[in-house]
Amino acid sequence: MYDSNFEICDMPLSLKSNRTRVERFLADNGLRLDDVDYYAAATDDDGNIIAGGGLQGNVIKCIAVGEAARETGLSNRLISHLIGMATRDGADTVKVYTKPDNSAIFESMGFRIIAQAPKAILMENGVKGIKAYTDYLHDMRGDRPDGATAIVMNANPFTLGHRYLINNAAREATTLYVIAVREDRSSFSYRERLAMIQAGCEELDNVVVIEGSDYAISELTFPTYFLKQVTDATDTHITLDLDLFARHIAPALGVTTRCVGSEPIDALTARYNELMQEQLPQRGIKVKTIERLVLDGKPVSASRMRQWLADGSLSQAAALVPQTTDPYLISHLACDALRAELNTTPKPGLVDRNDNGAHRDMNLAMMDSSIDTLQPFFTSLALYGSSCGENFEVPDAQEVRRIGIDAEAAMLNTTGGVNTHRGALFAMGLTTLAAAWCQVRDVLVGSKQLRELIMQVAGQFAPTAGTHGNEAVNAHRVTGALDLAKGGYTQLFNNWLPAYRDYLAQDASTARHRLLLLIMSQLDDTNVIHRVGYEQAQRVKQEALMLLDNYSTAGMEAMNRDYIARNVSPGGSADMVALTIFIHSILN
Repeated sequence: MYDSNFEICDMPLSLKSNRTRVERFLADNGLRLDDVDYYAAATDDDGNIIAGGGLQGNVIKCIAVGEAARETGLSNRLISHLIGMATRDGADTVKVYTKPDNSAIFESMGFRIIAQAPKAILMENGVKGIKAYTDYLHDMRGDRPDGATAIVMNANPFTLGHRYLINNAAREATTLYVIAVREDRSSFSYRERLAMIQAGCEELDNVVVIEGSDYAISELTFPTYFLKQVTDATDTHITLDLDLFARHIAPALGVTTRCVGSEPIDALTARYNELMQEQLPQRGIKVKTIERLVLDGKPVSASRMRQWLADGSLSQAAALVPQTTDPYLISHLACDALRAELNTTPKPGLVDRNDNGAHRDMNLAMMDSSIDTLQPFFTSLALYGSSCGENFEVPDAQEVRRIGIDAEAAMLNTTGGVNTHRGALFAMGLTTLAAAWCQVRDVLVGSKQLRELIMQVAGQFAPTAGTHGNEAVNAHRVTGALDLAKGGYTQLFNNWLPAYRDYLAQDASTARHRLLLLIMSQLDDTNVIHRVGYEQAQRVKQEALMLLDNYSTAGMEAMNRDYIARNVSPGGSADMVALTIFIHSILN
């Protein structure tokens, strides 16, 4: 028997010894360690864990009290500690997964059951929680009668298959509610996916798009969904999710039918659909399965579309989505190209996975965060380009500039004032805008129309005074970033892009390295000129050409060491590498 004066301490699971002890303790109590951000435990005089519990966001998980300590009141102290930690981090509602046998303990501390399955219950306390969400659902429903239909979809991204499912369900429904899964572990963010669903349903008068929450296929109710594997915990998570839907969401919206698409590919979704067919009719909710849309003999799937994006083919990816989704594909390809350049390793004088090159003020993590920050602005440019294309209008440089200024401010805020991507933002932003304009006019974007629109928009811009690039242009009469765009990136389309395609065909593993050297050997890189002067910049061009003619990884590594010592960083060439990769994807 223990006394109740044990101290509850943090137990960082980043330490292997702590993780092993926690896993052993939980196993002894019939549990296993789940993903948690924080774990706390009480130990006896010998260092043995006698009670412990964790937090993932505002969810209490993996809580257990050893048998000998269960009469000490330690469980209440542990729960209070975890609630306090969640509240300190801003949570206004705290949730817990636990065994049904533990319900009384949590009910005594103000928790209430919001969903249950044979092997687990989900409880929460706080002033908001499920009631706040059902209040929102009631508001969205308004005076619509009972008898509505619902679809819950992730839409990562929104495809022709999703639209086909919605169209078929809407034809037979008085009101169709489409609930967007709320999470940010997918390739496309929640806000992007919600916007794509809304745009895809805009012309359907009886369809209402509903914000997602923690209460419908979320990491809270259905964490195994985001692992995409069937485990022994899957049925419990599915049952909790379906119980939440039947208890709270369906009544608030007046839903009596739930529609799903057939699932011939994903085993976990297929299991979800199977249990839905078993459980929801018992709760008075019909389940209707609509056969998946098939194109070219294959079911349309978001995963197949994402693979085309990963392969760098806008035309193949766009063939599987409605036109309203295209701007999001283009902005993702822009960021993918920036990341492809960033992750190319080794590179001379540039940030890569090995080192920071000749930079003291930036690193890989900062550059990656900068790309994340820029993504929604690329999407804004793509959406603007698409809307102009629909109306056959040339985009207004003032609106483009406004989006660019906001993007640059956000980038500098993320990086603490470090200019990570100003040059890339200009080139990639213009091209994103132009690609979306062209895409809405024609399914296959052509290089001629892409170049023409880039030149038209760039032609509206005046040179920016006071920049390092502008100083180099004025001092040495070289072609700067704006003039490259005004000329429609002639070198890129006529030389760098064909060469890159040849490099990919010869050896994809070194294609980006060779492309970088090619561009370095030909581009008057204003970043290099600013750092080391015009004469040294000409030397850099010669060195790049020599290494390109006799390429080796060892040569790139040696050049990197040399450029670090000489403070050479061909940042303008890096921007053109990303732009070439991006345009290759657009035209591919």
